[in-house]
Amino acid sequence: MINFPLPRIDLDDKLRELLLPYTRFKTGEVWKDKVSRHKIGCLDSSDPSAVEKLKDERGAVLAVHDPPYNFVAFKETDVAEFIEWSRKWIKNTYNFLAENASLYIWLGADQNNDFQPLPDFINMMKESGFKSRSFITMRNQRGYGTQKNWMSVRQELLYYIKGKPCFNTEAEYTEIPKIMNGYYKKVNGKTTQNFERSKSEFIRAGNVWVDIQQIFYRMNENVNGCYAQKPLKAIQRIIKAGSGPEDLVIDFFSHSGTTLIASEIEERICYTVDIDPIFCEITLRRLENYRKNKLTGWQNSNPFAEEILTDIKLKRHLTQKYNYDFSKLNKLNGTKMKETVTE
Repeated sequence: MINFPLPRIDLDDKLRELLLPYTRFKTGEVWKDKVSRHKIGCLDSSDPSAVEKLKDERGAVLAVHDPPYNFVAFKETDVAEFIEWSRKWIKNTYNFLAENASLYIWLGADQNNDFQPLPDFINMMKESGFKSRSFITMRNQRGYGTQKNWMSVRQELLYYIKGKPCFNTEAEYTEIPKIMNGYYKKVNGKTTQNFERSKSEFIRAGNVWVDIQQIFYRMNENVNGCYAQKPLKAIQRIIKAGSGPEDLVIDFFSHSGTTLIASEIEERICYTVDIDPIFCEITLRRLENYRKNKLTGWQNSNPFAEEILTDIKLKRHLTQKYNYDFSKLNKLNGTKMKETVTE
């Protein structure tokens, strides 16, 4: 395993500036995939005229959004601003979806700030046209905590619907075998046990998901430089539950490109956007990497490893700010590469 991580790009303006020349995206542009008909747009999801550029005659049957709810740092004065911004992309989502469609939204709840923005977001959704269906919790294997409170290990996922969308129950079954019998119930006059009525030997995920591994650096799907990356298994479960092959799935906050990769694997079409050209580029590179090498991420390397190893300014920045040792990295890669300077 190559040990070549990348710091969070969204927190380092200088790093972002140095990576920008290596992107193929400019604001307002939409990349169209000739193989699986995916689209990646460098667009503002809160701007209806921008989102319109992504549209065609197809109506999406599923939306999976992971908005950057941490960007306001949960400051009390900024929650209202976050909600107003969310109201815009929620409206754009509603207009993009087909008559019968599902919407999933990953959202945070800061336990030190009245669990915001979750409660205000839920209130805002009452007027969105969507109908609430479930509040799902995904349990992380690792959390952050204190000796004076319960450790925080959950991620919140809201499920809404528009009209009467499909729900494929088979997608809900986990790989966890049923081990508890009981819950006697009369069916057609006969008293039956749990196992007798069951359609599977495995348990259903329900609205508490405990069977999905949190992303960390040893996992193949890891994309260094991205924050709060969602597991492929979680997105695949959502896609299989709310869509069929060749259906259109949308994601207004691509970031690491997980929804697009999950759609590629599950043979769906994905239209995704990100306001930042760098995360659009990461999304495209991840798709290219998957098609070429059948890899879903870069483990503990990163999407811009080749460029960084040959760019003097990038190497200097990472060395000075993060104490990178490029002599070791060059040995790991088994080659000494010619250095360049980006303009």
